[in-house]
Formats: sequence, C-alpha cells, structure tokens
Amino acid sequence: MKDHSLRYQLANELHARPFPMLDVPCEAIFLAIKRSENAAGRDRSEDLNHLKTLLDRFGASHPKEGATHWSGALGKHQMKWEQHTEFVTYTIFVEGHSDKAFDPALFDLFPKDWLDQAPGVRMTSALVRVERGLDAKKVKPLLADWFVPESLAVSQVLSGDAIIASDFRIDMAGHMRLAVFAGDTAGQRRIGRIVQRLCEIETYKSMSMLGFARARALGTRLSSLDKTLSRLMADMTDTTTRATTPDQTLSGLLETSAELENLAAQSSFRFAATNAYEAIVNQRIEVLREERFEGGQTFAEFMMRRFDPAMRTVKSSERQLETMAQRAMRAGDLLRTQVDVERSAQNQELLASMDRRADLQLRLQKTVEGLSVVAISYYAVNLVINMIGPLGVFADVSKVTLTAIATPVVILAVWWMVRRIRKAMD
Repeated sequence: MKDHSLRYQLANELHARPFPMLDVPCEAIFLAIKRSENAAGRDRSEDLNHLKTLLDRFGASHPKEGATHWSGALGKHQMKWEQHTEFVTYTIFVEGHSDKAFDPALFDLFPKDWLDQAPGVRMTSALVRVERGLDAKKVKPLLADWFVPESLAVSQVLSGDAIIASDFRIDMAGHMRLAVFAGDTAGQRRIGRIVQRLCEIETYKSMSMLGFARARALGTRLSSLDKTLSRLMADMTDTTTRATTPDQTLSGLLETSAELENLAAQSSFRFAATNAYEAIVNQRIEVLREERFEGGQTFAEFMMRRFDPAMRTVKSSERQLETMAQRAMRAGDLLRTQVDVERSAQNQELLASMDRRADLQLRLQKTVEGLSVVAISYYAVNLVINMIGPLGVFADVSKVTLTAIATPVVILAVWWMVRRIRKAMD
C-alpha cells in the first residue's frame, strides 16, 4: 500500500525534540532571540547560519539544511537549539555547578562577538541551577539568599520528586534565575523535563507580555476613537443640535472605521499569539502537578496574581477593538441608509418639480400651437383672398363674401397641418 508522502515526516515530528537527559548537579544556560519587527516573517536561514557560526567555533557538526531543531555536543557541554515561529532558543547544559550560584560567567559560553552578530535581540535569558536534596532546612536558606522573597514562587512538583523556585526577576547580570532541587528518585529524563518546562514557562511568559505592551499602547488611541465614535453617533440621533451634515458625519464614521480596521489588522497577530502563548504557559505549569512547599506561593499562584491580569488586559483590549469596529460599521450602515432615504426624498421632490415644469411646458406649447394656428391662418387667408380675388370679380362675389367663405376652410386646413406635424414629432 502506498504511503502518504508526508507520513513519516509527520510521525517523526512528534519525536523530533526529545527532552534532555541531565545528571545532578548541573546547570543550564538559556537564551531566546527574537527579531524586533516582523519576527514571524523573518528569513529563517539567518537563524540557521548564526547557529552554524557558533558550532564552527567548537568544531561541532552542522544540522541539515532547513532544520528547525538541533542538539549535540558543544565542546565538553551539550547544547539544544530550537527554531520557533517568532524566536529561536539556545540551551547549553553544563555538568556539575560552580561554587557561586547563578554565576554570570556561565553566560560567557556564548561568545560576546557572536551575540553581537545575532539576527535579533534577546527576548529572555535564564540561568538554571539543579541540585540534589529536598530537605527544607537546606533549601529555605538557599532560596532566601538567591531570590527576592516578595516575588518568590516555589513548589514541589511531580509527586514530590523535585522542588522548583524562581522570583521571575532579572538579576544584576541581566538573567532570570531558576532553581531545581531534585529528589533521589528523580531520574535523568525527569530532571530534563523539569528544566525544559521551566525554560518554556519563562520564554512563553515573556512572549505573552508583548501582547500586554501592545494593549497598553493601544489604550490611549482606543479611548480617543471611542469618544469620536460616540460624538458621531450622537450627531446621527439628535437632529435638532446636529453640528454636521449627514454626509460629513458619514465621512467621519468611515474615517474612524478605517482606522479601527487598521489597528485591528496590526494587532490581530500579536493578540492571537499572546492567547496561544498564555495557553502554553498554563499548560506547562499544569503538567508539573504543583504542591505547596513550606507555605510559599506556587508558580500557578504567582501567574494568577501577576501574569493573568496582564492577559485579561490583552483580551479586554482585543474585545474593545472588535466591538468598536463593529459599532462603527453598524453606525455607518445606519447613516448610509439615512442618507439614502433623504436623497430619495430629495429625488422625489425633484421629480415632482420636473413633472410640474413639464405640465406647464405642455400647456404653453398648446397655447403657442393655438396662437400659431391663428397667425398662420391670418396670413393664409390673405394669400387665398389675393389668389381667388379675380374669380370673385367674374362671379360678381364681393371680397367680404370670399373672405367669409375662405376663412373657415383655411383655419381647418392649418389646424389639420399643425396636428399632423405634432403627431409626426411625437
């Protein structure tokens, strides 16, 4: 049986990005790079070329052309690279850990000049420290030393196999800090999944906040457009105090509607992406199966207090923009109907006026025709009298009698001729 041309490609895609296998203790250096503008439409070959430049420095093998992910040895460390719709991520895994927790020197594994040549800007970066031990007496002092207590989110995950912690703040070196304390029963794959999910939570959280920034930037303009739209709709309904003509109001509505549609077009991708990223963040937290650790707030509670309000703002702005665009469209339709009705009434008055004028012209024409018959008959009678005058002398008929006889005949002949001409013209 013949297979679909994409069968194996699609099946293998489900297994193309396996979780890393990590020994404890270890550390991870994470970096996400994104284009400032039009990230989704970027030339993705530049991402791949940038990766190859880094691999060449360590003599590592290249990925295949068109690859969207790669993992392998980078010197004595392991690295994982992934290309996404709007960004690319690099994660370097280091065995063991330094004496200084979250040492900024770890990030030097990414050469500075290589970072300067990146086809984009840093969206986020993080240092992940993985240690062994779940003893609260050991963990709590470390958390107090590493993180800001006010923002600290900490929880036991995966049925108590590990403790995760972060304050989601950017430290003095410019990185997020994420900590994992693994129990003795947590294997390499489980540790790898935890670290991977923590990095994904941080990345998609940061990407989601781009939608919040967009919503805040739209707020002032939407408020101004809302006032303009309300004023135009008031002009439509209150004809006694109308400051503009219906045509001027319609022009203002069309201009407002066009701007709203433009804002919606510019924001639709960002808002849709934000909704998708938010769902990923919540899903990644959910699969960790959090339990409270020493009364502290969990990752889910932190997101509920700090992250969810920002996402609700995005949804509110999206709904407001959509609602205003629909209002402007409905108002425009109503006003166009109103203008059409007024123009129809004006057209009816114009047609009635034209009918009256046509009737007057017809009457005038009939009057002129009648006068024309009289005038023509007058001259025709004189011509006829002059023509038959000599016959009247021979017949001993007076000129007055000839005139009396010829006048009715001439008038009827002229009337019949004018009538024939008018029928021919009609």
